[in-house]
Amino acid sequence: MDIKIGDTVRFLDAVGGGRVTRISDKMIYVEDADGFETPALARDCVVIAHASANESRENVKEKHKEDYSVTAPSRKSDTAAPEIPVIETDGGDRMNVILGFEATNIKALSQSGFDAFLVNDSNYYLYAVLSTRTADSQTWETRFDGLIEPNMQVLVAELDTCDLPDMDRVNVALLPFKRGRKFEMKAPVGIELKLDTTKFAKLHCFRSNPYFDVPVIAFDIVRDDRPADRAPEADELHCRLSEAFTGNKDKIQPRKKQRNNIAAAPEIIEVDLHAAELLDSTSGLSNAEILNLQIDRFCEIMDANLRHTGQKIVFIHGKGEGVLRQALMKELTHRYKGHDVQDASFREYGFGATQVTIRKLDNAAKTSSKPESPKKRRR
Repeated sequence: MDIKIGDTVRFLDAVGGGRVTRISDKMIYVEDADGFETPALARDCVVIAHASANESRENVKEKHKEDYSVTAPSRKSDTAAPEIPVIETDGGDRMNVILGFEATNIKALSQSGFDAFLVNDSNYYLYAVLSTRTADSQTWETRFDGLIEPNMQVLVAELDTCDLPDMDRVNVALLPFKRGRKFEMKAPVGIELKLDTTKFAKLHCFRSNPYFDVPVIAFDIVRDDRPADRAPEADELHCRLSEAFTGNKDKIQPRKKQRNNIAAAPEIIEVDLHAAELLDSTSGLSNAEILNLQIDRFCEIMDANLRHTGQKIVFIHGKGEGVLRQALMKELTHRYKGHDVQDASFREYGFGATQVTIRKLDNAAKTSSKPESPKKRRR
């Protein structure tokens, strides 16, 4: 929605708002009832009242003092000003709440701090409590307690790397309600998460998310009014990586599962092809040499599982410029032709993974997919 001079706006990530007095590039300048002007990004504001067609820039300040007041009390008055009215969104009566962890320095995760945010994507106020504990403790530490307004994202904790060992378990408690209007009652929510803090040191565990401008580690707390059903041990698959590049083929076989009377489907194998997972150091290696090592790892996994019909293998290659993915698709089109290929689950892996399902091939297909000599495959 375009913001114009004279519009009344409300800040999304802070209390208050006012009337727009001037606009410069993506920045807008908002003046409150006391005459103070505050710069803000247009994307961080929402219009709650448009300026009239004949309202000029010169009379914005005079009308602003009569028509608008921020939520903070005036210095000359002991009574609080009325709250800015909540603008409800279509579909906002279905609650969606997300807990996201954002790195303050994603290029140096080993030294980075982390900001925890709660996103309230609903028309409900939420009284929220965020608490944490270690795995071997039964006592909790409160990190945040307070009110989150509708359709708002709130910083609930600022964490250092030294805080992570005390956060094996995270509990989020929510009490939803509305103010000044009738509403459908929602049950209180209490969700306990098992937090694998080792993920905070792995770049590919930070994924894009529609509620954030940068990659984050995110957890659904409530989705479409339904609390996330996460048992403490249920979050292991999200970012599990394959064994390092050791050549030990016993380690790339699917893990054994308990057998019932009905045969269980083979478990998905995940193979991370990022150079940092395959090599201790890339110093002295060209991009072409690194790519060859990644393709060699891919071929090793494929060759080891060609007889395992129905086996699903997820190759994590990342988004990047798509060079590695194109190289994998070339191998799958020529050397491993006939097997099922598709994008892996976006929810689990984002855009940066490809899933291959091994199929039983006839003799002609097996001949066409016979491994080539490494010298002939690439130069």
